[in-house]
Amino acid sequence: MKFLLHLAIGIGLALSATAAVELNGIAAKVNGRVVTKNEVAFALAPLRAYLSTKYPRKTPSYYKELKEAQTKIVDELIERELVLHEFKTIGAQIPEHIVDSEIRRKIRADYNNNVGLFREELQSKGLSFKKYRELIHRQLIVQAMRSQQFSDTPPATPEEMRKEYAKLKPELRDTAKDKCDFEKIYIPKIDEDNLLATADSQLELTEGIVAKLKKGDEFTPLAKEHSKDAWAEDGGLQQDVDRIDLSPVIATMIFEEPTGTVIGPLEDAGGYHIIVVNKKSLGPAPDMADPEVRKIVRRNVEREKSSARYKRWIKGLKRTAMIDIKV
Repeated sequence: MKFLLHLAIGIGLALSATAAVELNGIAAKVNGRVVTKNEVAFALAPLRAYLSTKYPRKTPSYYKELKEAQTKIVDELIERELVLHEFKTIGAQIPEHIVDSEIRRKIRADYNNNVGLFREELQSKGLSFKKYRELIHRQLIVQAMRSQQFSDTPPATPEEMRKEYAKLKPELRDTAKDKCDFEKIYIPKIDEDNLLATADSQLELTEGIVAKLKKGDEFTPLAKEHSKDAWAEDGGLQQDVDRIDLSPVIATMIFEEPTGTVIGPLEDAGGYHIIVVNKKSLGPAPDMADPEVRKIVRRNVEREKSSARYKRWIKGLKRTAMIDIKV
């Protein structure tokens, strides 16, 4: 969950279905500059997709978590505008190739390297690639300004670098090479074998199966009895599945939850999923000797060291800024 919120703020995954976008809606104003509702919606997409899948019934927890994430994202975007104003006063620049590299990294990490899915998400939120590129450029400016503002932060020690690398290693890995074995039961919203079934009754059926599994019932017989996909006859078992062959949201849940956990009901456009992961094989992580990796690790260590000062700096910028939040 924390990982997804990080992706949301960093601009992330795709929604299987999205609501209509309010064109030119204003989420906030910062010193006369506008933060649009489109920007907020696009940044919120990863968590909205995750929560929509996790909470098929849209319980109060769904709305609570969604609102908390929206508030945090708006605050992050306001901070971004404050830092951009400071950046312009010193006339600094971010090289174009750095922006291109970051966009490629995000497509690889957030969309399973699926460029088509990435562009679909841009279109669904009313954002052109040019606008998205501008958003990434602004994020990199914030990172650069933070480094410049606190350049006197004590450098990362070798021990701090090793500890931070160990912590970041799972995130730095090549997720496109992740693989997993899992068992799955799929209950469609429309059951051709039961014309009286409705989406609600199918969800109730799925919830009943989840309850049985959590009590200790065997997965295989339940899958053979209820599942409606190509693996039902095999008890729902799927082996050596590439992460890139899964939907981004389902893949995130599979690789975040502990092995053996009953995951579900999870909802997509066609029905409900119940998943139990048997094995996960993570893609390789780059070596710490890689210059780019060392740069990321060092930046994280030094950012942590300067975090308290950074918060005080932002608080000071907010105190003198004209900020109007409209969402």
